[in-house]
Amino acid sequence: MSGTSLDGLDVALCKVSGSGKFTTVSQLKFKTWVYPPQLKTRILQVFAKETIDFQVLCELNAAIGTLHGKLVLKSLDEWKLKPSQIDLVASHGQTVFHAPIFLYPHAKVNSTFQIGDGDHLASLTGIITLSDFRQKHLAKGGEGAPLAVYGDYLLFSKVGEDRIMLNAGGIGNFTYLPASGKATEVFVTDTGPANTLIDQVVRKYMPTLSFDKDARLAKKGSVNSKLLKALKANTFFKKPFPKTIGPELFNLEYVARAQRESKTESISLEDLLATLTRLSSETMAEAIQKVITTRKTFKLYISGGGAHNPLVMDGLKELLPHVSFHKMIELGISGDAKEAILFAVLANETVAGGRVNFGERSKVPTVSMGKISFPD
Repeated sequence: MSGTSLDGLDVALCKVSGSGKFTTVSQLKFKTWVYPPQLKTRILQVFAKETIDFQVLCELNAAIGTLHGKLVLKSLDEWKLKPSQIDLVASHGQTVFHAPIFLYPHAKVNSTFQIGDGDHLASLTGIITLSDFRQKHLAKGGEGAPLAVYGDYLLFSKVGEDRIMLNAGGIGNFTYLPASGKATEVFVTDTGPANTLIDQVVRKYMPTLSFDKDARLAKKGSVNSKLLKALKANTFFKKPFPKTIGPELFNLEYVARAQRESKTESISLEDLLATLTRLSSETMAEAIQKVITTRKTFKLYISGGGAHNPLVMDGLKELLPHVSFHKMIELGISGDAKEAILFAVLANETVAGGRVNFGERSKVPTVSMGKISFPD
């Protein structure tokens, strides 16, 4: 798994048994391979841009597939395993553009695009590879995201316990798993920015850093209420749930525009980061509050980079006093590995399972996903 943060490739080694509601997964190994700076620079040439050099995109599609294959082999070598011992590789690829219709009114269909060709990965590793998971979701009427709901339901739904699976990655999203255990009552949506605006601002003003580790910079600042109000004024936050979004909206221009509108261009970097961090906490918490209207206590399991940000966590706990917060590791999976493992579950469903019926609801189609690439 490689997300919109562009920080690297997460590789999880999983042992999967069963399928559907009988799926069990053991996380055996996990490693994050950091992307070299030159690769990040190349990806940023096409990332979330409406106008690009198509030759760069075409070359990257193959290059990232090949790189991911090399990193799979390096992982296996480090774990003293042979490719012949691995049944499948599930490769999400690198998202470079996500375009729900509401963000691009001229568009006729929802669209999303991930690069990192599965054939290159399969050919290099010698392992059957499943990739390009999001296109079937689109073809059946979804927005191509969030896909976490499918794995969340199969792995973490528990009868008798209301759960929220919150992923605070580049973009925030959550899955609500009702105590009834019924797939037709499951809910999933994006919430807005989690780490993406924080990371982009840090990279712009502190090029030697890629993120605000432990919120060290944001802790030195204060939340600017005028800027926070301007950041939250975007129509995305008024759009009904469920919805999806990406850095195509939440980017540096978004921040600059809000600063102009609120006349806060001169605030310090620390105040800017404190405000963006608060934005992440508030928009994730408010989205959960709008969906979960009952005041009864439910359990929230958080994953993604935001789980390591103490200011994000402090904000969530302050704004969600009726929530019991838990770490993913309590469910046997590390929060950092969760997204990669969920795509392993999707691949398992495609080759060995079926389709969970989520009901006749828009944006959560009943599908199996992933294209299959054979090594030869």
